[in-house]
Amino acid sequence: MSKDAVHTAPAAASAQTATSPADAGDAGYSKDLKHRHVNMIAIGGAIGTGLFLGAGGRLHSAGPALALAYLVCGVFAFFVVRALGELVLYRPSSGSFVSYAREFLGEKGAYVAGWMYFLNWSTTGIADITAIALYTHYWSLFTPVPQWVLALIALAVVLAVNLISVKIFGEMEFWFAIVKVATLVAFMLVGIFLLATQHDVGGTTPGLSVITDHGGVLPHGVMPVVLVMQGVIFAYAALELVGVAAGETAEPEKVVPRAVNSIMWRVGLFYVGSVVLLALLLPGSVYSADESPFVTVLSKIGVDGAGDVMNLVVLTAAMSSLNSGLYSTGRILRSMATAGSAPRFTARMNRSQVPYGGILLTCAVCVLGVGLNYLVPSKAFEIVLNVASLGIISTWVIIMVCHLVFVRRARAGQVTRPQFRLFGSPVTEIATIAFLLACLGMMGNDPEVGRKTLLLIPAIAVALVVGWYAVRRRVTRTANEELTDLTR
Repeated sequence: MSKDAVHTAPAAASAQTATSPADAGDAGYSKDLKHRHVNMIAIGGAIGTGLFLGAGGRLHSAGPALALAYLVCGVFAFFVVRALGELVLYRPSSGSFVSYAREFLGEKGAYVAGWMYFLNWSTTGIADITAIALYTHYWSLFTPVPQWVLALIALAVVLAVNLISVKIFGEMEFWFAIVKVATLVAFMLVGIFLLATQHDVGGTTPGLSVITDHGGVLPHGVMPVVLVMQGVIFAYAALELVGVAAGETAEPEKVVPRAVNSIMWRVGLFYVGSVVLLALLLPGSVYSADESPFVTVLSKIGVDGAGDVMNLVVLTAAMSSLNSGLYSTGRILRSMATAGSAPRFTARMNRSQVPYGGILLTCAVCVLGVGLNYLVPSKAFEIVLNVASLGIISTWVIIMVCHLVFVRRARAGQVTRPQFRLFGSPVTEIATIAFLLACLGMMGNDPEVGRKTLLLIPAIAVALVVGWYAVRRRVTRTANEELTDLTR
């Protein structure tokens, strides 16, 4: 095993550095991601299609209480990222939580973590290309173009960009995030101005009366708020990208704590703040799942081109999410391939040190999403959103379980915890796991999509078991070969 494959956290003690297991999948990366790249990847991960597109339909069904749902889910999402950040400083790895699952839960744990994450991002990719097609249909010029054709074009463009180099990926995500943050700040300033001046918004005078005159905070009761929880979790699904990106930066011990700690206030400002503003500007019934709520507001204030500009921005957000999904699954699959639990070709890298095999496999699944856009264009987004939620909930649960085992070993003196830590262990991890499993169970209250999604769990479990028996010999053989190399 090459020396480049060994990465340990500077914050750990020297004894820990000597015993931290290496991940063969970490070898060969360029370490070209800078501080600003990782920081903005964290921001970009927190601001995506879940807010820009998904918030419209959720406001319509849940009302102003959606802000509380975003806040509650945001707190638990912060716990997950904080736990992952501690593991990253213990041992940075591009394999991220899959690498930690291998260390703390064994190869079976890594196998489940990796393939469920692949399920998450491959279906999220379908959601993203669906969102891109929906955004593009906003302009009458593209209305005649079938939704599936626009989805296919979007996938081809992002694939081409992602294969160039990690530095290009980092630059793209940096500027995508800048655009998203600047636009949200601008929208919030406009919203505050509309509130302060009581400016008419599509025949509605903004303010608290918009909420009180249309059923209050819970216009449809508590259950719709409960039902949107798994969708809200999906909105935060890219936050764990910080852990993956840390494996390709030269100074994770400086970058990761700053990025993780800033996530909480960003959640409060951008998610909760934006939803509160949207609820004060227009009744929830005005918003729609087919249009960004920001586009809805700007179109109704009569500013020529405002809706077009915002629509272009939210289209950019969807492209950013798709770009991030291809990036992360490429790295995760490479870590799995080097351990024998993913196809060998997913370990291949091109001259630019990009793991193109895993990226192409994710794209292959996204092509199935193009077919979904052809068959059921009106339901494509909600269907894949629920399936993606299964993947992200399982990923986050695995991260917290890994952290529990990590802390237990630290207390036994087997590993050393860095100074940057998740507080309140083990209560924090257990509470987070319980909340995530409760969100999973909430899907059963949605008879149209959620209940059918839960019925997929046995099928996914069977597929994982069959897959494990297909690869376990290769996994064992790979582990024995690595052990032999280390003892020579």
